[in-house]
Amino acid sequence: MKSLLKTPLLLFLALFTPFISAEPILQSTSLNTCSDDSGFSASLFKCVFTPNNGSASIDMVATITVEGMVIFDIAVYAYGLEIIRQEVNPCDINLVGLCPMQRGRLAIPPFNLDVGGAASAVPGIAYAIPDLDATVRIFVNKTDTGESVACVEANVSNGKTVDLVGVKWATAIIAGLALAASAVVSGLGHSNTAAHIASSALSLFSYFQAQAMLGLTSVHLPPIVASWVQNLQWSMGIIQVDFMQDIFTWYQRSTGGEPSSIFDTLRTISVEVHKRSLDVGDYAVDLFKRGVAMAPRALVRRGNIQTSDGRYVVSGIQRVAFRAEIESTNLFMTGLTFFCLFVILTTIGIAVFKAYCEFAVKKQWMGPDKFVEFRNGWTVVLKGILFRMALIGFPQMTILCLWEFTQNDSPAEMVLAVFFFFGILATLGWAATKVILIARQSVTTHRNPAYILFSNLEVLNKWGFLYVQFRASAYYYIAPMLAYLLVKGMFVALAQRASVVQAVAFIIIEVAALIAASVLRPWMDKRTNSFNIAIAAVNFVNAVFLFIFTNVFGAPGLVVGVVGVVLFFLNAIFSLVLIITLIVSTTLVFFRPNPDARYQFMADDRASFMKSQTQLTTTTELDALAATARGDKAGYNSKLDLDDDNESLTAGSMRRRADNLSISPAHGPPGSQFSPHNEKQYPPHSPVNPSLPLFPGGNQNRGAPPSDRSQSPYDQGFRGQNNSPSPAAFRAQNNSSPWQRGAGYD
Repeated sequence: MKSLLKTPLLLFLALFTPFISAEPILQSTSLNTCSDDSGFSASLFKCVFTPNNGSASIDMVATITVEGMVIFDIAVYAYGLEIIRQEVNPCDINLVGLCPMQRGRLAIPPFNLDVGGAASAVPGIAYAIPDLDATVRIFVNKTDTGESVACVEANVSNGKTVDLVGVKWATAIIAGLALAASAVVSGLGHSNTAAHIASSALSLFSYFQAQAMLGLTSVHLPPIVASWVQNLQWSMGIIQVDFMQDIFTWYQRSTGGEPSSIFDTLRTISVEVHKRSLDVGDYAVDLFKRGVAMAPRALVRRGNIQTSDGRYVVSGIQRVAFRAEIESTNLFMTGLTFFCLFVILTTIGIAVFKAYCEFAVKKQWMGPDKFVEFRNGWTVVLKGILFRMALIGFPQMTILCLWEFTQNDSPAEMVLAVFFFFGILATLGWAATKVILIARQSVTTHRNPAYILFSNLEVLNKWGFLYVQFRASAYYYIAPMLAYLLVKGMFVALAQRASVVQAVAFIIIEVAALIAASVLRPWMDKRTNSFNIAIAAVNFVNAVFLFIFTNVFGAPGLVVGVVGVVLFFLNAIFSLVLIITLIVSTTLVFFRPNPDARYQFMADDRASFMKSQTQLTTTTELDALAATARGDKAGYNSKLDLDDDNESLTAGSMRRRADNLSISPAHGPPGSQFSPHNEKQYPPHSPVNPSLPLFPGGNQNRGAPPSDRSQSPYDQGFRGQNNSPSPAAFRAQNNSSPWQRGAGYD
């Protein structure tokens, strides 16, 4: 077991080793203005400093509106803390065109600058920290008057980052294999285990998507946070494939759109990737809004924001697209295509697996009892899987479709956005409504929502993706979950120009989700509740950190920088813990002869209604109950049809069933709720057949059921009242349905 836990830990840590072996450098790719009416700006700026040879390579195209002799006041900040302050005369270092400054456009050919003396002032740790949060700010002051005529700043990077391909692949493969494992375990008949694995896998996937949403907000994130959340953008379908990008560009152009070309201009124009501002207040947001106001309308319509000096500015969703090397006008089609591929490949995989199972049984490679439920009802299982795919892709499609509404990349893409957004929203809304109606019918007829939700295999296979992770009495919780995802996605997509609004909304949404999860505890058992409440707590902490990054209260820069590092370590460690937990629990399933035994019996007693092979062997009473509930007795054929909107859910049918329940037992056979002429039309609602003994002879002294299982409602009737002639008399005396038990009914 120790080696099993140690292996994924070492693999996870090994993913971060690439950033410690490269040659030490410091580089910057954009020179940004940091004051109003700056007399110096650069549309292109590339600077690479190599400490090994003490030189800096500079390539710059600048626009100058001041003239005369100037001096540079240079300040270097690391994590918001000023570490170097120095004045430099451009004439002393022979900067071409800057001694003296002259009005006009200055195109300086690439040149090398000897800065060997300054190299010793840079601490060695600056070359090793991944995603270094460092900024060089330069105030241009007139030599004679000391007046500041310009301010520019450059974000400095050392080339080390936690945005790694290995992390992307590792997290994606683990989440995907866990979902696949839950399907295989369910097909093998271990429904309880499959439900736990699927619930954990979906929760982990949702946690990855929550972190990806942080990166999609327009809040200016510290570099290490922006890089970490970029690792998980695959969960939103943001995956760069070169030939796909060419196809998307062609499709947009051919459908009346105008693709952006930001990557084609990188050699001549710099791109400013917004990060937090060093200034007190929200200056960076103001600069961003001014950039939007000054940008040509055509460029804004194409998804790019270009300032008056020619630089491109990317923030929020555009920042994620740029870091993923995807044109912002191709982002919607990228996410949509991968969602469709996800659904199509899953469908093909299910069909191929069905064909293989039939072929393997025919060739006697596999026993006829393997995956029998899947083979007999694989189309219903496929429908349920497709519904689950829609649920997984709901956050992704909500954000991308709503984002497309604001961008209008082409008329055809707008049509696709409308179709997929409202289509998936209507599908999941209808599915949630269907589950609630089915559960209410089960409560009406059996006084327990678990009866129909778990005894009818067609209902369980098709709609179970919405409620199987919850306890039976919390079947409704899928509705607030969908509302949570929808509202959160709307703020991400539609509030890109209001970063503070996004941060405040995230806090409100996440605290509501945390309170609901902690108070209601809607998941199936204590372990699953703890797993999901922990995720909700971390999501709330992330929302608080996101608000700190807005710096609306003017916190010291060092505080914001430290919070960014804390967020990275918190989420990296927590993700590792969740991944190890999921790997261990999933792996052990395939090495245990009875994996369902390791999970506590759920209080809603759903296993009594399902075709479980483990939990129905401890008590003879539950054997009889489950057999009758499932219709395993000869001559019993359940006619429940809850798959379509037909007579089974109509108001007339509900009234007839209620009327049948009100008929006196004297009008029918003993223990029956129906009159004799209805006995053949409807299956018995009571799971007990009075004609069959519940206790075989000689079994009066058997041991008590396990303590962790809720006591059978028949125990007292048959142990304390042996003079009761039948279960019908026991029921008449207690006036309670035997199914009225479990969480929320005891």
